Amino acid sequence: VQLQASGGGLVQAGGSLRLSCAASGRTISSYFMAWFRQTPGKEREFVATIHWSGGDTYYADSAKGRFTISRDKAKNTMYLQMNSLNAEDTAVYYCAAGAPAWAIHYLRDDRQYNYWGQGTLVTVSS
Repeated sequence: VQLQASGGGLVQAGGSLRLSCAASGRTISSYFMAWFRQTPGKEREFVATIHWSGGDTYYADSAKGRFTISRDKAKNTMYLQMNSLNAEDTAVYYCAAGAPAWAIHYLRDDRQYNYWGQGTLVTVSS
């Protein structure tokens, strides 16, 4: 599976961005796809995940109520709509795929995901 993330950029605090992650290669219908983020000197942080077929979603507390993860099966693309952005959301955002459904209790662990995109930088100015 190849993943291509896009949509990052510079936005003012309170603004919105939508990230995209285009998937190609083998089918991922039975797996979870996710967004993680990372800032310099910190570990990669879970943001949100979605089951590709069923659409079940899970969010980090920091994302609940502000971010929405979704996917378009026809386009083989996952999205992260981010609203009410603040400076703490500044990070490189990575999309990931491959967490099996049985790992439902471990979806926040990046080791569950086998495939990763290259990352897209989101900068929120205050």
